[in-house]
Amino acid sequence: MWVDALDLILHKLSLSKTFDFEKIIAVSGSGQQHGSVYWAKGSSEILKSLDHTKSLKDQLRGAFSVEESPIWMDSSTTAQCREIESAVGGGMVLSEITGSRAYERYTGPQIRKLFKDEAGLYEGTERISLVSSFMASLLIGDYASIDETDGAGMNLMDIKKRCWSKEALEATATGLEEKLGKLAPAYATAGSISQYFVQRYGFEKNCVVVQWSGDNPNSLAGLTLSTPGDLAISLGTSDTVFGITKEHQPSLEGHVFPNPVDPESYMVMLVYKNASLTREAIRDRCADGSWDVFNKYLEQTQPLNDGKLGFYYTENEILPPLPVGSHRYILDNFSGESLEGVKEREVKEFDPPSEVRALIEGQFLSKRAHAERFGMPSPPIRIIATGGASANENILSLISSIFGCDVYTVQRPDSASLGAALRAAHGWLCNKKGTFVPISCLYEGKLEKTSLNCKLKVKAGDDKVAYSYGLLMKKRMEIEKKLVEKLGHF
Repeated sequence: MWVDALDLILHKLSLSKTFDFEKIIAVSGSGQQHGSVYWAKGSSEILKSLDHTKSLKDQLRGAFSVEESPIWMDSSTTAQCREIESAVGGGMVLSEITGSRAYERYTGPQIRKLFKDEAGLYEGTERISLVSSFMASLLIGDYASIDETDGAGMNLMDIKKRCWSKEALEATATGLEEKLGKLAPAYATAGSISQYFVQRYGFEKNCVVVQWSGDNPNSLAGLTLSTPGDLAISLGTSDTVFGITKEHQPSLEGHVFPNPVDPESYMVMLVYKNASLTREAIRDRCADGSWDVFNKYLEQTQPLNDGKLGFYYTENEILPPLPVGSHRYILDNFSGESLEGVKEREVKEFDPPSEVRALIEGQFLSKRAHAERFGMPSPPIRIIATGGASANENILSLISSIFGCDVYTVQRPDSASLGAALRAAHGWLCNKKGTFVPISCLYEGKLEKTSLNCKLKVKAGDDKVAYSYGLLMKKRMEIEKKLVEKLGHF
C-alpha cells in the first residue's frame, strides 16, 4: 500500500503543468511511528536495479518477508513486552536505556513476536525498516538507515549513546543488529535520489534524500517548538502531548526521543489511542452525527459539568492502560472550591449534552494530569494545537480553561508534512555546510511571513476555573487509579 501510494502521488505530480521535479534539491518525509517493514533476502539487489519503465509496485512484489506490516494500533504483544522488560531488569530499567518502558505498539516487541511465533519469516528477513526509513530506502534505491529519533520508538536504542542497546537487542531477538543496520541523525543525508526517479520523473540527479522520521517528531519540527515551557497537542487519530527538555528522566509512562532538529535536547511525549475516533463515536451516538450539535452541547453545558466525570475507550488505551469500555461518575458535593466531603458515585449514563462535555473534559483532564506527572511544565507558557480537531474552537476553549494558558494554532494543521519539508531544507543545509547548523537559521526573523507562524486563538481564562479543573483532575486521577487496579490491561 505504501509503495502504491508513492507511485500514485509521483504520477499525479508528473501530470501537473506547474510542478517541476528538476527544481527539487532535497526530499524528506514523515512516516507513521512504530510501523515496521520486513525486507526479504535479496531485496537490496532489487532496490539497486529498479527499471524506470516499470512501477515500483510491480517490481517490489515478493520483496517482503512479511506481507502485512504491524502498525501503531497493534496491541497483541503484551506478553513480548513483559518478556523484554523482565530480561533487562524491569520497565524502569528499559525506560532508562531506551526512553520508554515496553509498549505493545513499539517495534521491538513486534519483532520479538515475529522471532518467536514465525521464526522462518524472521530468518528470511534481510533488513527491518521503520515506515520512515522504508520510504527513504525506496527513494535512494538502497537500504536507508533508521534515524535516531524514530529509532527511539522501538525499545531498542540506547537513547543517551544514540546507538543500538546490546541489552535490548539480546532481550528481543538473535541476530537483530545486522537486520536493523546503522542509525543516523535525523538531519543527516540518507543518500542521493535513485536513478530510477531521475529517469522516470526527471528529478535533479544531485537531489539529496534527508533521513525521514516519524510523524510526531516531524510535527515538533513543523510547529517550530523550541522553548522548554511550551507544549504542543496534536489532535488526530491518536492524540499526543509533546514538548522539549534538556534532560532524560526515565518514567513508566510517556516517551522520550532525541529531538529531531537539536542534538542537545530531547522530545518528551504522551500518546493517547482514544482520540478523534472516540470523539466521532460520541458525536454519532449523542449528537446526531453532527459537529454542530456536538458544539452546541459544549456551549450549553457549564465548566466542570456539574461534577460529571467520564472515561471513554473505544480501543484499549495506552495512557492509562485501560481496556475498551465506558465509566461514568457523578461527584456529589463538588463545588469546585475543594474536595472536602466529595464522593464519587458510578452511574450508567448521562444525558447527551453532559456526555459530550464529559468526554472532552475527561480527555484533556487526563492529558493535563499525566503531563504534570511526567514533569512537563504546569501551567505551560502556551499550548500549540494542531491536527484536525484544532479547528474546533469549542475544544480549544476547553483546553485553555483546563490547562490555564493561552492556546495557539498554526495556519496549516498538517504539521507533520510541513515539518518534513522543513527538515528536508535543514538536512540539505547541514549537508552543504558539512556540519550541524541550528534549524532556526532557516526561519529566524521570518516566521510571521510564513505558514510556520502561530496565531493566538484562545486567551487564558480565569485562574479560578483552572484551579477548579485542577481539583476535578485530582479526583479523576483517584478514580483512574482504582480503575487501573481493577481493570488495567498491562
